[in-house]
Amino acid sequence: MSAGPQHAPQHAMVLAAGLGLRMRPLTLACPKPLLPVAGRSMLDRVLDHLDLTAVPHRVVNAHWLGEQIHRHLAGRPGTVISDEEVLLETGGGIAKALPLLGGGSFYAANADILWTDGAIPALARLAGAWRDDAMDALLLLANPARAFGYDGPGDFCPAADGRLTRRRDGDGGALVFTGVQILHSRLFAGCPAGAFSLNRLYDRAQAEGRLFGLSHDGGWYHIGTPEALAEADRLLTA
Repeated sequence: MSAGPQHAPQHAMVLAAGLGLRMRPLTLACPKPLLPVAGRSMLDRVLDHLDLTAVPHRVVNAHWLGEQIHRHLAGRPGTVISDEEVLLETGGGIAKALPLLGGGSFYAANADILWTDGAIPALARLAGAWRDDAMDALLLLANPARAFGYDGPGDFCPAADGRLTRRRDGDGGALVFTGVQILHSRLFAGCPAGAFSLNRLYDRAQAEGRLFGLSHDGGWYHIGTPEALAEADRLLTA
């Protein structure tokens, strides 16, 4: 392991509770995060990034075929599972696990995407850019033209100081959210109970000028279909 910046987050949330509907029939018998790509599951690849950046405390949520997530992570040091009897979406899943996430800033990453690092690991770059006094969320963003398996127009437009605004029709130069980020626990103050999307909290942080982004300098793979999985497997194996 290699240590990240001195004040890098010591906790991480890995979102692994999705249904993987677009990946069927592969996900009828296997949760999407456990599908292998180039010989290693997508969940393990996220945890590998956390290992590289020496993040000691991880929470992984589980819902669909959650017993497989439990078996897969059994005995893994520093990792606990937050079970969701009812699917809580991205915001609700993190809110449920918040007591396990240290009370300050923490990494959050989707377990059904893949990324490769540039010269400096992406998680360390996020930690180096994080400003606790100014930010409630710092999102890792990718250029859509370089994003494997993604053909959309992007999600956010960054200002010169890194603050983000939602892409509007006609905006050029929008970047796509990779599913990797640093969040602060205060972002969840007053959040709704039950299931809700993190997008609700991003919108509030944007309105308060506390939503920021960092451009990713490595590769990013959006694994949305069995065909995309097979192509990512081919590319990463090569």
